[in-house]
Amino acid sequence: MSRPLVVLGVTGGIAAYKSADLIRRLRDQDLDVQVIATSSALKFVGETTFAALSAKPVITDIWDQAHNVEHVQLAKSADTIVVAPATADFLAHLVYGFANDALLATLLVAKCPVILCPAMHTEMWDNAATRENVATLRKRGYLVLEPGVGHLTGEDQGVGRLPEPIEIARVVKQVINRKSAELPKDLSGFNVLISAGGTRESIDPIRFIGNRASGKQGVALAISALSRGAKVTLVGANLTVPIPAGVEFISANSTHEMSEVMQLRAASNDVVIMNAAVADYYVKNPTDKKIKKNTNQLNLVLEETEDILSTLGKKRTSKQYLVGFAAETVSNSDELISMAMEKLTRKNVDLIIANSVSEHQGIGTDDNQAILVTHKTTINLPKSDKLTLADGIWDFIVKDLAKVA
Repeated sequence: MSRPLVVLGVTGGIAAYKSADLIRRLRDQDLDVQVIATSSALKFVGETTFAALSAKPVITDIWDQAHNVEHVQLAKSADTIVVAPATADFLAHLVYGFANDALLATLLVAKCPVILCPAMHTEMWDNAATRENVATLRKRGYLVLEPGVGHLTGEDQGVGRLPEPIEIARVVKQVINRKSAELPKDLSGFNVLISAGGTRESIDPIRFIGNRASGKQGVALAISALSRGAKVTLVGANLTVPIPAGVEFISANSTHEMSEVMQLRAASNDVVIMNAAVADYYVKNPTDKKIKKNTNQLNLVLEETEDILSTLGKKRTSKQYLVGFAAETVSNSDELISMAMEKLTRKNVDLIIANSVSEHQGIGTDDNQAILVTHKTTINLPKSDKLTLADGIWDFIVKDLAKVA
């Protein structure tokens, strides 16, 4: 049985060196890789490197194999096309329908999902022309991943860095899985805001009050949304898993920080999912020096934190779909549903995802199960890995959105 084919387009940016690693990561996912490299890309990485890693000749010229109309044949056989890195110049050419090299010509023929991974200097990414080009490509159905933040060329740092290849490969695999199952990109055009992880409240510069949340479920929800075509913003609190490629990531370590970010971003998003496990209390007077162990007891004065989900429920826009989580230490499903229904009404949300948690279930684990609760229905999602559960959650949300519309 043949393996799914990924066409990897490499354009002329310094991040082209990461494309070599991406080939390896894609093949590790049991995918075949065919590289199309632009002439400028080959000034950064040699053709031999791409050929050796992909085990296929590299396509570099639209005039090669002209009698076979190679770019048409390749576009028809590809399961997905990934361009990594995608430079500002390349994005501009794609917007205006240029077909003056093998990669652009292949993309103009392609009917398969296309994933674009921009990488460039911060100023280029922030330029109005680039932002408009990205918005246009997203409207046309391209999956444009958000660039990462970090070291660029020379001493420069900022947004514009190509996401790590292993994370790009995860998104590619998810997109191919959906294509193989003939599932649509049903979140194209949607802006999605997701919180994940567990907040920490400082006691002193070293110690904190926290919880076991890892961020795995929130990250899975982000990956699933990306593969469906959404633009995803992930607000993360102390994640223990890698930030997925292609999201706009904002760090928010405390409940107060997360509340500020979620309120600032919520209004511009169509779907808001409050998945993070946030602290209900914070230390009123944390010290700026380490508390020494000199007594048998340590008394902390705790005050209630803001209820982020309730605040979002009060400020939500009329067309916004708001989702909350209810993690409870109960084993009785009827009791869990009752708690979720109460929370659904009190916090003015559309959906509560309820799950029973313990030290070995739900929080911090690789699998999970949940009950989806709305005012009209309850649906049990069986125990599975968290990405599969995330897919099930999004399946329900998309259908519920259609009903609301």
